[in-house]
Amino acid sequence: TERTKEIGLRKALGATNRNILFHFFLEGLLLTLGSGMLGLAFASGLMGLASGVEGPQGFDPPKLVPMSAMLAIGCLTLAGVIAGLYPARKAAMLQPVEALRQE
Repeated sequence: TERTKEIGLRKALGATNRNILFHFFLEGLLLTLGSGMLGLAFASGLMGLASGVEGPQGFDPPKLVPMSAMLAIGCLTLAGVIAGLYPARKAAMLQPVEALRQE
């Protein structure tokens, strides 16, 4: 992969499998959580704009339900962390010499 040399170097400098696994886990967590928050902010802005526009008779303006938003971000974050576990485990099992040897 693209990061094989980086992982090999970190392991050669003393990083344990647990350190590598935690790094990938934390990276996946922060990326998905940050993306979810950014998406929520964008959606909130769009809803604010849409609420100022007169819609068809009988339709309420869009509303952001905080509990639903938190649940959606939580599910996205969980999915991101789970999706990152396989590559993290694979990266943690790399041998430093083999990882550094790859181009």
